[in-house]
Amino acid sequence: MAMTAAEAEAKLSGPGGPFELIRTEVGGRPAQVFKQRAPNLPELLRRSLRFGDAELFVFDDGRRFSFRDHCRRVASTAEALARRHGIGPGDRVAILGANAPEWIVGLWGTLCLGGIAVAMNGWWTRDEIRYGLDLTGPKLLLADRRRLARFEGEDPGLPVVEFEDGFEDLWNAHSEAELPEVEIGEDDPAAILFTRGPTGRPKGAVSTHRNLIAFLDITAYSAARTALLHGLKLEDDDRPQLVTLASSPLFHVSGLQSAALANVYSGSKSVWTTGRFDPEKILRLTLEEGINRWGGVTTHIWRLLEHPDFEKYDLSRLLSVGGGGSTWSPELQRLVRAKLPAASRAMTVGYGLTECGGLATIATDEILREHPDSVGRALPTVEVSIRDDDWRELPEGGEGNVCIRGSMVMPGYWNNPEATAEAVSPDGWLKSGDIGWMRDGLLFLASRKRDLILRGGENIYPVEIENRLEEHPGVAEAAVLGVEHRELGQEVKAVVVPRPGVRLDPQQVRDFVGETLAYYKVPRYVELRPEPLPRNASGKVLKNVLSGEAENTFIEE
Repeated sequence: MAMTAAEAEAKLSGPGGPFELIRTEVGGRPAQVFKQRAPNLPELLRRSLRFGDAELFVFDDGRRFSFRDHCRRVASTAEALARRHGIGPGDRVAILGANAPEWIVGLWGTLCLGGIAVAMNGWWTRDEIRYGLDLTGPKLLLADRRRLARFEGEDPGLPVVEFEDGFEDLWNAHSEAELPEVEIGEDDPAAILFTRGPTGRPKGAVSTHRNLIAFLDITAYSAARTALLHGLKLEDDDRPQLVTLASSPLFHVSGLQSAALANVYSGSKSVWTTGRFDPEKILRLTLEEGINRWGGVTTHIWRLLEHPDFEKYDLSRLLSVGGGGSTWSPELQRLVRAKLPAASRAMTVGYGLTECGGLATIATDEILREHPDSVGRALPTVEVSIRDDDWRELPEGGEGNVCIRGSMVMPGYWNNPEATAEAVSPDGWLKSGDIGWMRDGLLFLASRKRDLILRGGENIYPVEIENRLEEHPGVAEAAVLGVEHRELGQEVKAVVVPRPGVRLDPQQVRDFVGETLAYYKVPRYVELRPEPLPRNASGKVLKNVLSGEAENTFIEE
């Protein structure tokens, strides 16, 4: 029998419930946490052995791994990493590659030794990769052949294990090994994921074991709440295994946490796609592998729903659909309900950022029907507050900085105390960089951080591209802004003023940017402007004028 939201929440998080909430201290500050949380991630891996020979990971190259087989490979890999490369507590292991079993096993092997997995962006160029390595100082690099080729024959500067030639030996070398017993604290660092700041330089957001387990507990709580609201039992042996689509890169929270960690935690199976996003392949795999949950950024959902062969596939087994990375437009929400009516009842859109574990609020279908522009309510263990630039809380309806506090908020950026102090207040509030307001417990976003471009779930800061453009000998000045795009959310546009007497070609400009920056930062549109860029009295470029959102009211004397 279905429950009301209040009844479901009381059953789950009340005294004696599977997600009972208690008050404790985290980092010297009072916090709400789940009472029955695991002490660290390796403990969750040990618990996954109860799922035995059920399938855990399936890759589109044909490789399949059960929970038992995954644990065996992780144990062997951890033993080899410790013996051959001296990996132990606190050591960083960088992982650079496309989605692959080697990436996941390398991650878990590192975690089981108390090491810190450095999730390198697989779309970076050589210069960006070197910056990430220099920043985090890893002891070992696990990488695939294509990413290593970006070094163009240069020595990466640290030991390397290649996915295609050497990794199989790691996970088979000690087939009788047990998962290591290492003392790991809740607040020990587990992973470093890269994010961008106003300077355009990557920052390494540190995720602790507490942060990542809090994310897993919250997502499990949300799934259980949805089940109760639809009249399902929490424990039902007849319920089919949850089978999820995993198409997001592993260096993102959406790939690393929502799939590589979450499936081990929950006993669900994930079907991984490799290479470019291919909607036809995913439609086919949905039927072949029994996928019953789709998740991804809005770009992916658009492409699936609008594929010309969509109607040829029987998708009645899909139980839910959701995602994050950006808000879902009302048009996309309507399309999901029209084309996936059963799954849309469990539609969820999450809001968060890397620095808070990727999740802070969730908007369910019930919320979205009434408030399609909302990103939902704060989840258990999470506090959301709207504050001014001096961290003072604003009254309801006041527009200001979206701030988040709770067990998922990072302790800081790796080796960057200045950026940490700017982002996290002394009493634990994380300034997200987004502007928004609260009404009746719901969060609404007014805008992303000023100048931020959000392209298909990727955060792009214009200053990094502008700095590159200004290195071109034929460019006098340049400004980069986002322009609306139906599927991607935004695309990159560069407005370039050539130097006197210089003739520039848009493709030449794109090629120049692509030499040192990842492809998704290369401007899709290049406008060559004969006159200087509009600026205010302090010399700041008026991007709202360039975008046509405002007129230039500044009169140059």
